[in-house]
Formats: sequence, structure tokens, C-alpha cells
Amino acid sequence: MLVIIGYVVVLGAVFGGFALAGGHLGALWQPVELLMIFGGALGAFFVANSMVTIKATMKDLPGLLKGSKYTKDTYMELMALMYDLLTKVRKEGLMSIEGDIENPAESPVFSKYPKIMADHHVVEFMTDYLRIMVSGNLNAMEIENLMDVELETHHHEALVSSHAISKLADGMPAFGIVAAVMGVVHTMESVGIPPAELGMLIAHALVGTFLGILLAYGFIGPLASLLEQKAEEDGKIFQTIKVTLLANLNGYAPAMAVEFGRKALSSKDRPNFADLESHVKQKR
Repeated sequence: MLVIIGYVVVLGAVFGGFALAGGHLGALWQPVELLMIFGGALGAFFVANSMVTIKATMKDLPGLLKGSKYTKDTYMELMALMYDLLTKVRKEGLMSIEGDIENPAESPVFSKYPKIMADHHVVEFMTDYLRIMVSGNLNAMEIENLMDVELETHHHEALVSSHAISKLADGMPAFGIVAAVMGVVHTMESVGIPPAELGMLIAHALVGTFLGILLAYGFIGPLASLLEQKAEEDGKIFQTIKVTLLANLNGYAPAMAVEFGRKALSSKDRPNFADLESHVKQKR
């Protein structure tokens, strides 16, 4: 919603200011200029990116119109789930959760937390490292190093679409200049026509530069920034799982390990201790 509001403000301020200054909005409607700018930018986008990046970008863009998929309720479910799993390990041993992590969909523990089960990336990350813990072949430091490598890879992949859109935004002013230059060429070859018509052609050419800059800094560039913020937010849930599991590996009780994980959350998403404790008790 904020994306749409922001775009409306940009359009209102720019075109409204132009109209208030006495400009004619009709002069800014140049579909041929838009064709050259968007067509050139789209072609360059295809050249500069692999099919994997293009698909990831197309998948991520619609999500910008929604809020974060990881809310305070999601994090409370996550920590309640981890508390249940780690408590089961503490009481019955690591082998007691082998069935849960091998088939989470049929696990009585995982089934109590539908918001977590709906995200297969989170479930896979958690069960993979629980499986490593069950195997007993790696110590806490080795598991932490492995987690760091995986999280770095995940973070790099999450930023792919942001980088692609950022590069696209960087090129928009240049394509605006290309459109403007083409308009100037057309103007120069039309020398000899009445001055009023010549002035109109020059105005049309200048619109290309205007549109390229407006699209870059008013529309496409902000999308790249928002995609980057989304990637940072979405990576926080994996950091929470990491901190909780490592705390447990280092000998902390389930309640304290979950508290470690709670502290890893951003302040806007972090449930307070009382709310989390109440939620965990309700899920028992």
C-alpha cells in the first residue's frame, strides 16, 4: 500500500507542480519516448541478467505491495515450536525428535504451528540442523560456521532481485538521454519548418530526459531499496533459529535458548517475555 501511496505523491508533486507553473500536461504525453526508454531498458535488463535472476525478480516484485510475511505472531509460533522440540530433546534425548524432523508434515509437534509449516524454507533450515545435531558428529563451533556459510548464501540470493532492479534504475536516465538525442536528431532534420513547430519538437525531445530521470529516481530506484529491506527482514527468522539452536548446543535450557533467539529479533517484531511465555503455555 505504501508503494502505491508513494507513487501517487510523486506523480502529484511533479505533474501538479508543472501544471501550477502554467505547463500543459498534454505536452508530457509522449508514447514514442516511453517506448524507446522502456524498450531499451527492458532489453538491457534481459541482457544483463540470467533467467534465474529474471524469474526471481518477477517473483519478488508483487510482494512489495504486501507487508512482511514474518510478523510478531509468526515469530511467537517459531519460538514456541523450538521450545517444544528442545524440551522434548531435553527430556527424551536427541533421538526422540528423529521422526519429527524426518517428516515434519506428519509430526504432532510441527502440526501445531501452521504458520511455520507454511514456509518450507524455514522448516527445511530448522530440520536440517536438527538432523545434524541428532547425528552428533559436529560440535557447536562447526555447526555455527556451517550456518554462517548457508546464511551468507541465502542473503546473497535474496538480494539478487534488488541488485537487478538497482542496475535497471541506474540505466534509466541514460535511456532518457538516448530518447532525447533521437528527438534532437528528428528536430535537426526538420529545420526549415515554422518556429512554433520546431519548438514543439524540441519540447518533445526534452521530455525523454525528464521521463528517464523521473522513472529512475521516483519509481524504479525506490523499488530496489524496498527489495533490499525485504531481504534483510526475511533473513531475520533464520538468524533467530541459528541463535536458539546454538544456545541449546552450548548447554542452555530450552527456555533460555528461546530467550536468546527472542533477543535476536528486531525491536518491532520482538514479542515481550510475558507474551511469549503465555503463547508457549497455550501451545502445550
